[in-house]
Amino acid sequence: MRFPVFVGDHAVDRLVAFLKEKGFQKLALVDDSNTHAVLGAQVESTLRANGLDVNLICLPSAPGQRIKASDEMLIRVITRARRDEHIFISAGGGTLTDITRFSSFTRNTPFIAVPTAPSVDGYTSMGAPLIMAGLKQTVTCQAPLAVFADLPTLCAAPAEMIASGFGDMVCKLNASVDWQLGRLLIDEPFDAAICQRSYAAAQDCAEHASAIGTRDRQAIQGLMENLVESGFAMLDFGQSHPASGAEHHIGHFWEMKLLAEHRPTILHGAEVGMAAVLTSTIFQQLAQLSSADVQDRLAHAVQPTQQDELAAIRAAFGPMAEDVIAIQRPFLDMTPDAYAELKQRLIARWDEVRAILPLAPAPTAMQHLLREAGGVDTPTQLGLNADDISVALRSAHYLRNRLTALKLVHLFQLIDLNLVQVQDKPAKEVPM
Repeated sequence: MRFPVFVGDHAVDRLVAFLKEKGFQKLALVDDSNTHAVLGAQVESTLRANGLDVNLICLPSAPGQRIKASDEMLIRVITRARRDEHIFISAGGGTLTDITRFSSFTRNTPFIAVPTAPSVDGYTSMGAPLIMAGLKQTVTCQAPLAVFADLPTLCAAPAEMIASGFGDMVCKLNASVDWQLGRLLIDEPFDAAICQRSYAAAQDCAEHASAIGTRDRQAIQGLMENLVESGFAMLDFGQSHPASGAEHHIGHFWEMKLLAEHRPTILHGAEVGMAAVLTSTIFQQLAQLSSADVQDRLAHAVQPTQQDELAAIRAAFGPMAEDVIAIQRPFLDMTPDAYAELKQRLIARWDEVRAILPLAPAPTAMQHLLREAGGVDTPTQLGLNADDISVALRSAHYLRNRLTALKLVHLFQLIDLNLVQVQDKPAKEVPM
């Protein structure tokens, strides 16, 4: 699936031309206090100057603070939109795009994305990661009708948002491994060509990490185009598998935990980038196991009881537990025979599993890449502590019905999660 995407100079003029060509006259423009100053005001004034009827919905945000894709913000947009809007336009980052995506979908109205930063890969996807009643979940809505990204605005975005976009891309080197594990072991839906597209886009970003960190114009354009390609990969596959694995589940868990504890939140790409360091560590430790090692460990592996699983979910997720239990039902209801069959399949295919694990960077290499792109590479820099890491490693796999390496470790006790840690000092290893 493809639709118009423009990344370059004078994107707002291109937007106006597109709107006139399509005959859209009445528009809902969604931004926030910060992105209005960055680009939203220019979009609004240019649209009005061209005779278009603009309903500005500017969401309140304190200077330097980010809004959340929460129930409150969704209601604000939905209730302020007029019944006769022809189209919605988002002028902002990934969160504003998701708010607009969901709001326009509820009105059965198309939307156009006007990104203000190369911060996430969700601009071209149809899923909206939302926080509903405290639970981070991706709601299938709709893809945009078009995307118009102003390159000077992208290059001038805050460094942390550029680094976030890089983190959201480079972690797909790890997500592709998890996707292939699911294919090998439980026949999860898979598309080799789409997997390769997503991996290649992530690899391209990794190769230009330093240039992205210095805001090189061509590198920033490449980052944005790769983010767009990642979104198209998800759109073409119909699910998030091409771009999201255990590192995203960990990132979502952290976001929910920080919100519940009223702690400062973290940009999505920074979360999943740091989580990728953890999953790289898991991959690395699994790759060190021989077939004989796996057979020995599986001989002693005991299936978690449903009672213990339910207790663990309720302890980790509290009032959101019942929703998580519904997501996990296929694993919770796994019979002893199914568990034994999966165990035998893991033994039979361990050499194939071992062959794909090195496709992800080593943990110190992942840290190096994050730092080169201008991001942070240690948990304390993100405000995360040892408990945040420990509880995420034990509980994040419950958030999705997916067989990732993290789920495998949980089911079969293949490695000691206490040994999965991040070096809390600058990484020195040269990546790849």
